[in-house]
Amino acid sequence: MIKFILNNKDVATSLPPGMVLLDFVRYHQHLTGTKVGCNEGDCGACTLLVGELKDNELRYRSLTSCLTPLGNVHGKQVVTIEGLNMEGLNPIQQAMYDESATQCGFCTPGFVVSLAGFCLSGKSATPQNAIAAVDGNICRCTGYKSIERAAAKVAQLMQARQDADPVTFVSNNHILPDWLAGIRQRLYLLQTELNGQLHPTDATEWVGGGTDVYVQKHDAMKEASIRFLFGDAGLKGISRQGNRCFIGAAATVTDLYESPVMQQYFPHLADHIKLVSSTPIRNIATVGGNLINASPIGDLTIFLLALDATLIFSNNEQQRVLPLSLLYQGYKKLDRHADEQLVSISFELPGRNSCFNFEKVSKRTNLDIASVNSACYCTIENDHIGDIRISAGGVAPIPTLLEQTNAFLKGQPVNDTTINQAITIAQSEISPISDARGSEAYKRLLLGQLIKAHFLKVVQQAAH
Repeated sequence: MIKFILNNKDVATSLPPGMVLLDFVRYHQHLTGTKVGCNEGDCGACTLLVGELKDNELRYRSLTSCLTPLGNVHGKQVVTIEGLNMEGLNPIQQAMYDESATQCGFCTPGFVVSLAGFCLSGKSATPQNAIAAVDGNICRCTGYKSIERAAAKVAQLMQARQDADPVTFVSNNHILPDWLAGIRQRLYLLQTELNGQLHPTDATEWVGGGTDVYVQKHDAMKEASIRFLFGDAGLKGISRQGNRCFIGAAATVTDLYESPVMQQYFPHLADHIKLVSSTPIRNIATVGGNLINASPIGDLTIFLLALDATLIFSNNEQQRVLPLSLLYQGYKKLDRHADEQLVSISFELPGRNSCFNFEKVSKRTNLDIASVNSACYCTIENDHIGDIRISAGGVAPIPTLLEQTNAFLKGQPVNDTTINQAITIAQSEISPISDARGSEAYKRLLLGQLIKAHFLKVVQQAAH
């Protein structure tokens, strides 16, 4: 049985754990405020909140329920728009009403749920953070200025919180239902009952966050026998060991963004992570899933390829270490044995004279699949390039390390001539194709522009 708390109700179901959460709440619990939109995690109409205990603290994240398997909420709490209802409109709904931030209303539940997630997040009560919380929600008719004004009002509601626990604050101040105050204890009792049991144990398919596989195989995954890695504590965590950073394969993009280790060694991490999808997707997309998905334009793949990352695979009997640069053997073909599971990723932390940059161009700014993406890691000494690794996606059948370009750049001075020669060499290493995200010529142009962007950032970082 899959057990979790749905709003204020305990739920146990024997329905297929591969069923998406959206279908469960709408068609089996008849909570139809959660809408069916794109079914690809792009529009935000199906946004829900999931609460779980982490280090004995109750943490809420927004997610797209159209891509979330039921098995990934085992032992947690799910909050739908119905669960946020109070006597009359709650203050978030009232702010949307006051600012005329809704018209047809189809998208409104998703916006309200995302803003509730902001209130429960503990983030600083700024309009910018409130607006960032709805970066995965699309409104097709109202326009966004009215929604931004509503978000600013919601931020004002939270300004008195200061250091108070966000769940306690919103409950005591009647911003959200008061029963939320009792969820921490109920989740503790539920987790004690489950005793860390993951469902199921005899699986033939492994799934992390599901943000890609459920786009590709929505119907097939419903009946698949799945082991859910998303809730596996042994595959989470981001830590420093000596001079290396170790990332659990089930760590999410948000975990990466919030990691003190990553923040310390990558001062521009927030700018890079904002280019990786939307908040609800980042909350469930796993680092390992992004790598094993083997997309030629996987954002974290390109990110980690430039950092010369190393992978650790396990078949429960022995481990195998493999450089990420050797994982991809062809389009969607991996050097991975059928019985192996990716358990962790590691890379050497940047040194004192090193610089890192990540760039991405997509049709929908920040929230779309890349047309071309690229990362650059290098060291600069006396205005000359030391070690350097530039990676690129969208320009070949596999995520690509520009080896000839990198070999040329090593030891060269940083100037226009060097960069232009590097771009010429890079053009000989790639083989982009024309597709829905751009023509071959456009992708070649983009890569050249992104290499220039890397060196603009590198020079700025080196100056500091």
